[in-house]
Amino acid sequence: MMRYTVVRGGLGLLTVRRAVLSPRFSHSSPRSEYRPIKKVMVANRGEIAIRVFRACTELGIRTVAVYSEQDTGQMHRQKADEAYLIGKGLPPVAAYLDIPNIIQVAKDNNVDAIHPGYGFLSERSDFAQACVDAGVMFIGPSPETVRKMGDKVEARSLAISAGVPVVPGTDSPISCLQDAQVFAETYGLPIIFKAAYGGGGRGMRVVREYEVSRRAVKRVAGGRLVGYENAGTVEFLVDRNNKHFFIEVNSRLQVEHTVTEEITDVDLVHAQLHVCEGRSLPELGLKQDKIRVNGCAIQCRVTTEDPARGFQPDTGRIEVFRTGEGMGIRLDSASAFQGAVISPHYDSLLVKVIASGKDLQTAASKMSRALAEFRVRGVKTNIPFLQNVFNNHQFLHSTVDTQFIDENQELFNLKPTQNRAQKLLHYLGHVMVNGPTTPIPVKAKPSSIDPVIPPGDPPIGFRDVLLRDGPEGFAKAVRAHQGLLLMDTTFRDAHQSLLATRVRTHDLKKISPFVSHNFSNLYSLENWGGATFDVAMRFLSECPWKRLQELRALVPNVPFQMLLRGANAVGYTNYPDNAVFKFCEVAKENGMDVFRVFDSLNYLPNMLLGMEAAGAAGGVVEAAISYTGDVSDPMRQKYSLDYYMNLADELVKAGTHILCIKDMAGLLKPQSSKLLIGSLRDRFPDMPIHVHTHDTAGAGVAAMLACAEAGADVVDVAVDSMAGMTSQPSMGAMVACTKGTELDTGIALEKVFDYSEYWEVARGLYAPFDCTATMKSGNADVYENEIPGGQYTNLHFQAHSMGLGNKFKEVKKAYVEANKLLGDLIKVTPSSKIVGDLAQFMVQNNLTRAEVEERADELSFPLSVVEFLQGYIGIPHGGFPEPFRSKVLKSLTRIEGRPGASLPPMDFKALERGLQAAHGEDITPEDVMSAAMYPKVFQEFKDFTANFGPVDCLSTRLFLDGPKIAEEFEVELERGKILHIKALALGDLNKAGQREVFFELNGQLRSVLVKDTVAMKEMKFHPKALKSIKGQVGAPMPGKVVKGQPLCVLSAMKMETVVNSPVAGTIKAVHVTTDSSLEGDDLILEIEE
Repeated sequence: MMRYTVVRGGLGLLTVRRAVLSPRFSHSSPRSEYRPIKKVMVANRGEIAIRVFRACTELGIRTVAVYSEQDTGQMHRQKADEAYLIGKGLPPVAAYLDIPNIIQVAKDNNVDAIHPGYGFLSERSDFAQACVDAGVMFIGPSPETVRKMGDKVEARSLAISAGVPVVPGTDSPISCLQDAQVFAETYGLPIIFKAAYGGGGRGMRVVREYEVSRRAVKRVAGGRLVGYENAGTVEFLVDRNNKHFFIEVNSRLQVEHTVTEEITDVDLVHAQLHVCEGRSLPELGLKQDKIRVNGCAIQCRVTTEDPARGFQPDTGRIEVFRTGEGMGIRLDSASAFQGAVISPHYDSLLVKVIASGKDLQTAASKMSRALAEFRVRGVKTNIPFLQNVFNNHQFLHSTVDTQFIDENQELFNLKPTQNRAQKLLHYLGHVMVNGPTTPIPVKAKPSSIDPVIPPGDPPIGFRDVLLRDGPEGFAKAVRAHQGLLLMDTTFRDAHQSLLATRVRTHDLKKISPFVSHNFSNLYSLENWGGATFDVAMRFLSECPWKRLQELRALVPNVPFQMLLRGANAVGYTNYPDNAVFKFCEVAKENGMDVFRVFDSLNYLPNMLLGMEAAGAAGGVVEAAISYTGDVSDPMRQKYSLDYYMNLADELVKAGTHILCIKDMAGLLKPQSSKLLIGSLRDRFPDMPIHVHTHDTAGAGVAAMLACAEAGADVVDVAVDSMAGMTSQPSMGAMVACTKGTELDTGIALEKVFDYSEYWEVARGLYAPFDCTATMKSGNADVYENEIPGGQYTNLHFQAHSMGLGNKFKEVKKAYVEANKLLGDLIKVTPSSKIVGDLAQFMVQNNLTRAEVEERADELSFPLSVVEFLQGYIGIPHGGFPEPFRSKVLKSLTRIEGRPGASLPPMDFKALERGLQAAHGEDITPEDVMSAAMYPKVFQEFKDFTANFGPVDCLSTRLFLDGPKIAEEFEVELERGKILHIKALALGDLNKAGQREVFFELNGQLRSVLVKDTVAMKEMKFHPKALKSIKGQVGAPMPGKVVKGQPLCVLSAMKMETVVNSPVAGTIKAVHVTTDSSLEGDDLILEIEE
């Protein structure tokens, strides 16, 4: 009875073969007295115990299980008729090695026979003898046979005396290095060191060149030399010439016995029991000439081991367990079920999967299908590795030898499991226990009403013109258009100003088809860039690129517009020039059309770089002049009409397609609008002019009407329910005021009402972020303090959150003084933040402008202020304020010229490789750009999604507030894949500081354990190693600390792992002792570099 299987190893041999030892080889063997077995104990656990119980039940034999204190919840004790605790107070493994206790339980409960399974006591002759001495049958060979076969050296000698070829080896155990060296010099390398009395594979070590086979799958051959009875195996290697070489004998049932059973139709456990009763092989119908091999069978051991980490065992709670079944599949399970806790104390086997078919390819295809059906969540498994093996052409069609895995390292290119449903349940449970993951400014609940989506179908829009005629043709079409064009900021700047940039892609997608169908004559839809890029990852846990891609698919006819911060791209710092160019290129590829390029100081070199990058990517370049001051006030001459006209000359000369005035604080009054826009129109009659403003003072509609009348082609608006205050002027008001005039927008007012109704309800979902929670109206004092719209809202929030709500007036006054201290700046991100930081610094420290100037050389200013004065964001119009700058900087470095010009090019290939090493191969060009712009934010975003999955699939109320108990809802993961979820219950706090949250998912009960962050603050837990700190060494796997070098050795599930130092340095602190029990990533020690 033979089968071929793959092994891992380094002996350069073809395979390892195993054949079943036949008990009672001849008819002339002395016949034992027949003693029927009525009750069997299995002195083992897990899968093999269950396998024997099933055989006993089929034969009408009563079964007895034994279990350790750690195994009270294991399946094997539930499968037996009776179950008894053994090894009370002993360590987990020692309990199953406690021979006196096991024998006593057998005697106390009238057990007839004991089956040892495999592992533990199965090859202990003293255990077999103890059974005999107690009058209990041992289901296996005689004690003497077990002793001889357990001694690997004696077994080898017996094989030699029987004329069986053996692998070259020492005749007796070696005791010194010299003996090993002599052997190596005689036979050459590689050689294997193997424990003389067995070691379950852990004692095997290969010297040099090759790695030893990891739990190599073996074969069994038979022999009569020692009067062997019952099942056993003889292992030998087979070389390319089909020569056999003896290795050892295992005097027990083998792990892989299921393969023999499937291809021969012989139940080996039944046979073991009958032979133990005294029956012969002929009586059982087992004659060698009648045994036929039928087809092919393959066994896979599904274990809780992580192939990506050298097959280190994983532990934890199984949250989901679903098997692969069907024709040709046999499952021998251990303790795999939903809710099972996998401990580090025992073997990592979950289930043995056996596939059978007419040939290797048939069996392999069934195995592949079965493995694909498995769903195991909560612990890592080796399933991805096994799937790679069954997709390997060499494995399926060629001869496979012991070098197979070493020579096919692509087997370790593991496809990550999605596990989306369970991750989402974790997220929902986390929100139910701990509240929202995104910071909530005010205590307000999201609306419970979901917005209604109005219907409609899409006509041709301005994007069709852009795609057909290119950026230059697009600009000409805009200029030639009759009537006023509108840009809708609802998808970006409106919610940035009113709702702290918190609107999610989920709600933008819902209304996008309506916008596409009913607002096709919009100049553009502003939906990307600026603060939305990092906030998407930082607070909404969604990919900004995915937002762009999905919206593009839903709105194919309206141009998309983004905000590009010149040389700062979408960040708050300087980037190498090639990073800005690459960003624009990738944005254009993902559907971006119009790039509004600005600089927070109107610093021309920074703007020109952004314009060049957007143009090189094939985008429409809209150069934006940031507006401040008042061109109609002759007393304010720093930012005069001439200043803006001269800057416009430079931008037009540089090749901008569209010229924009960016009034980020809403300072344009009707008179100044007419003066500035009228002058620009006269100077540049063929240049499209676009005007952006905020409605903080309430005069936004009047100002934009004045701009339109003076010659502006496009003005910015937001839909009515998202307009006003620090947002843009009302779309409905502009449509109504221009209707029937030469400026008619061509937009149907009733469609604006429908659009506004959607956002009125949607805005309620974001109540915790709504500026109206603390700010009830706009304020004309913006003409004095010049605070940009979005920053006005943020400062208001910050003042209230810090308990300074009553001091907001002081903050606004301090903003004016801070602006003067810094030389009267153009104020837009990031320059506006610098002014705001200085203003809050002055309020918190009760400083006047005069005091700041006087004490500038001794005060500790905010970092943003210091870096601005150093020149990190560019040079302001009129230069830096002196002597204030010199007093603050003293001897600090000063940057001359464009800050990013001196930065070395970014190595995108190296960045991509680093991301792949950290997050797997599935890294996109978009991911690389996200990491280039915001390395830390992107890392945190990837960590979040690894834990909680695609939370962007959730509705906003569920994302922010979680479900209510007994609430039923649906989540669409992708087209055709919908989860039906019901929140059932929230459990009490357990000893680990967790609460169990129960759900019903697609009709099945699911639960997740969630750490209660509030409760855990009052409980003591082992600290975790921080991945961001190189000197903190975390446990690579759960386990116990044992003595060893270099740092320590962890032991779990028959595996010992050496923990090495990741850096050179001095040990600062040690957080473990010998026998400490650790979980994965628990902090072991800290190293100071």
